[in-house]
Formats: sequence, structure tokens, C-alpha cells
Amino acid sequence: MRTIYGILSSVVSMREEQMQKSLLKEIILEQEKDRQGLGGGVPRTALDVALRHAALPHAVVVSGVRRCGKSTLLNQVIDDFYKNGVYYFNFEDERLIDFNVEDFNDLYEVFLELYGEKKVFFFDEIQNVFQWEVFVRRMQGKGCKFFITGSNASLLSKELGTKLSGRNVSIELFPFSFTEYLSFKGFQLSKNGLSLTTERAALKKHFAEYLKHGGMPEYLKYQDQTLLKRVYEDILYRDIVARYGIKQVKPLRELGLYLLSNVGGTFSYNNLKKVLGLGSMNTIKRYADYLENSYLIFLTAKFSYSLKEQFVALKKIYCIDNGLAESIAFQFSKNKGKFLENLVFLELRRRFPEVYYYKTTNNLEVDFLVKSGRKDIQLIQVADNLQKEKTRQREIKALLKAMEELKLKTGLLLTDDDEEELKISGKNINVVPVYQWILGKAEK
Repeated sequence: MRTIYGILSSVVSMREEQMQKSLLKEIILEQEKDRQGLGGGVPRTALDVALRHAALPHAVVVSGVRRCGKSTLLNQVIDDFYKNGVYYFNFEDERLIDFNVEDFNDLYEVFLELYGEKKVFFFDEIQNVFQWEVFVRRMQGKGCKFFITGSNASLLSKELGTKLSGRNVSIELFPFSFTEYLSFKGFQLSKNGLSLTTERAALKKHFAEYLKHGGMPEYLKYQDQTLLKRVYEDILYRDIVARYGIKQVKPLRELGLYLLSNVGGTFSYNNLKKVLGLGSMNTIKRYADYLENSYLIFLTAKFSYSLKEQFVALKKIYCIDNGLAESIAFQFSKNKGKFLENLVFLELRRRFPEVYYYKTTNNLEVDFLVKSGRKDIQLIQVADNLQKEKTRQREIKALLKAMEELKLKTGLLLTDDDEEELKISGKNINVVPVYQWILGKAEK
């Protein structure tokens, strides 16, 4: 016989479940209304990739820094490919703070009540739910398709492949590229535009603005720097402090500020410990990993065929967005060369999964080395301009020495606006403006 306590407990449980479903229904309807109000936005380069993966049974995992346009990309996929409707849910809602993996069944039931049976799920910022992959894997077994976004690089890790039994494909989304920025501005370069004074001048003006302001869509729309500062605060507090249970926030803030203020520079964890006086070297490394995992920064290794040498060598620092770095860092904006170098890194990172810097045997530095396959290596040097003879000689000397050591016949020297072709000692160095290189207008 059931006791009064047992009956009351059942009633309370039923009421809580009803309240939970009522809340989920409210959130779903609100989010669907917001989603439909988003509009198409600037077509992202990643859209073609996402649409190619739409026909696969695999989960499509889109990861990138906060506010870089992941939700808009999902919306574009829905509008382009799923006219008959999908299940859409964004877990970045403060009312979902207690949502856990057991609640997915309630969510699914509410979806069925509202929209009937669908086979396609779109989940935004799913990393907020611990063990989310259990539900995804189960529903994949029933023939369901998933598009998933998150602001944490672990979504692209091998661990994810294990959790979903390899049934996923990954896409990294960055803030607007220069090409996407031009689309946002409504500017289209004509076929012979670089030869036309007015078009070339307009293009260079757009590039100067992009170089400084970066490509965060919301900031570009409203031109309010507090939006970038909010992104930074959310990364620190929501993506790192809350997720990893950090009690002492000050060391993390100091480390973040130092790294963003030294974009393009090198560092070692031991030196950071001394400069900032922050805890242990292991703590600093862990915090730096958190910042990188959230896509705020990238830590680039020195190229070497020795993995041990790569591991112990100094790392170089880059930021996900020039505008974000300028809004947070000390005096980043005073060094145009760093803006250019960071921008080139981001473009290379879009094109190549691994980007390195190179040190010659006599300690000269080349900014970037990228590989396509095991033997196809490219060297790229970046300089604001080559007007000063001392700068010109330094950049060319380092590039030539690296080319000699790696047995390469060609090298690339990217600048703000210099353009020429150098033939030195049987080697070719193409000097190209960054804006032309990004647009593919200067390929040799």
C-alpha cells in the first residue's frame, strides 16, 4: 500500500515535470520566434561546407569563439536545406542552468507536442550540458541528424569522435574573413578592380578598417566597443571560471590581459610565472589552455621535425580577432605590424589546420610556416612596409636563410601595400599586399 508520503511525492514530482515541460515549451517558442527574426545575414564561407555535410548521417559540429556567427550559420543551413522544419534549441539561456542529460527526454517530448515528429535537431551551445553526447548518440541510432554548435575547442577533439563513435564532422567558424567583411559592407571588386584607381582606393580603405576593427559581426553592425568587452568577460567568467570552478579570478584576468597585449610575441610558461608573479607554472599553463580552448587566443609552436624541440620551444601568441584584441589590450593599436601579423595568422589558420613559426640556425625568425601534406612547405614573412632599408634587409635575410635551410625556391613576404618580385641567389620572393593575398588576387 502506498503511503501518504509516497503519494505526495508522486504529485510533487508530476508537478515539477509539468513545470519543466511548460518552461521548455516557453523557451522553444521564444527561441523559434527569435530565430526567424534573425534574417539571412552575410553568407558564410562555411555554409557551403555545412550544406555538403547535410546529406550525411553524421552530426555536424560547428565550434568557434562566442558571437562569431554560429547561430546565424545554423539559421542559414535551416533556410537553405530544411524547408520542412527542424527542432531548434539554444542552451545559452539562464533559465536552463539546471538542465542536465536526463532532461533531454522532456525536451524531445515537448518538441513532438509542438511540431510533430522531425528527424533533424539543431542544438546551439550544447557544451553547457554535461554528457550531452549520450542523447545525441542514442537519437543518431534512431536515424536522427544533428547540427551542433559550441564555444569550446574540445568539441573538435578526438574525445568527441570517441563519444559519438566517429559519427561526426567538424567545422571551425571564425569571425568574418576579409571577403565576408566586404560582403557585409556591400562592396564587390570588379574583375579588373585592382587596376582601377577608385576601386583599388575603396578596397584599401575597407581593408584598413577591417585591419583595425576585425570581423566580429555584432560589433561591426553596432560599432559599440562594449560588445567586444562583453564577449571577453563572457569568455572569462562563463566559459572558463564557471566551467572549471576557478576560485581566484585575478590571475586569470592578468594572464588574459598580458597575452592579448603581446600578440605576435613569444613567451615561455616559466617566464610568464616570473613576469606576472602568478602561482605555479602548471597553473599558468592550465589557464592558457583554457583561454585557447575558448578560441580567444592561439598558441603557435616553433616548427621542428623534433616533437621534443617543438614542445620546449617558446610559443607565439595570436588573438581570434583584431578588434577584440584592441578593445582589451594595452597599446596593441599602436603597432600596425602586429595587426597585420595577427590578421595573416587568422587567414592561414582558416586555410591550414597547423600553423608554425620558424627559427633559422642563426636565430633569425620567419613569422609563419605552413604545410600541405608532409613535404609541401610554405614560408610567409609579414612586415608593415619595406620602406626602411634596415627593415627590408632584416625581413629578406631571415626569409632567404629559412628557404635555404628548408630547400625552398620561393617565399612570400606580405606587407601593407608594397608589391614587387625579388630574385636573389636563384630564389624568388614575392612581395604582396596582404589584402591582395587574402582575396587571391596575387597568386604567383
